[in-house]
Amino acid sequence: MPLYRDQGVVLRTHKLGEADRIVTLLTRGRGLLRAVAKGVRRTSSKFGARLEPFMVADLQCFEGRTLDTITQAETLGAYGPAISADYDRYLAGSVIVETAERLAEGEGSRELYALLVGALRTLAAGRIPPELVRDGYLLRAMSLAGWTPSFDVCARCGAPGPHTAISVQLGGSVCEACRPPGSPRLDPGSLTLLRALLAGDWDAALSSSERERQQAAGIAAAYTQWHLERGLRSFSAPKR
Repeated sequence: MPLYRDQGVVLRTHKLGEADRIVTLLTRGRGLLRAVAKGVRRTSSKFGARLEPFMVADLQCFEGRTLDTITQAETLGAYGPAISADYDRYLAGSVIVETAERLAEGEGSRELYALLVGALRTLAAGRIPPELVRDGYLLRAMSLAGWTPSFDVCARCGAPGPHTAISVQLGGSVCEACRPPGSPRLDPGSLTLLRALLAGDWDAALSSSERERQQAAGIAAAYTQWHLERGLRSFSAPKR
């Protein structure tokens, strides 16, 4: 069987038999990968902890007929313990990796992989509030997937903004002429925050208020789930 190496982020795991796991990863070169890690649930396993959710690893694998097998794993980013130790970070990380898996079901990309690694690194560092890391990732991931939201001009007719009405179905902020009935309106500062998150401008994002963050979070979640055409289970996890 062919042997290969790749880098991957562990998105989730589930048990297989008494001692093995099936590990779902977003890899740098092969996109979404589901592979068997044999014996990792034994206390004597040398690399079980390296294949937990939110970890980034350098992998050696064998190609199989149905599932590949991970034979070696070396840690590149030990983000799992810091994220899992804090409930708010864990919730944000769960949304991030679930979104990454959904986007990679079609075709992964190195850009999507790099964005995911950067988001988990920032989340684990703890210097940026988890909800901002999550929402920034969602907006930029949607942009990489070809669904860049518009927060500067009308998403429908291109009329210069700012426009405070938002339509996730139309792609972002909309002018009064294009605004569908019932479209929510945001505070001007919430639009500023959405622009900052999309651009990765953390200094601007950190200056936002709690109300602005809540409004931006609602739009980021709705926009993501609309384009994925399904809800994200991680959003339904109980808040602290």
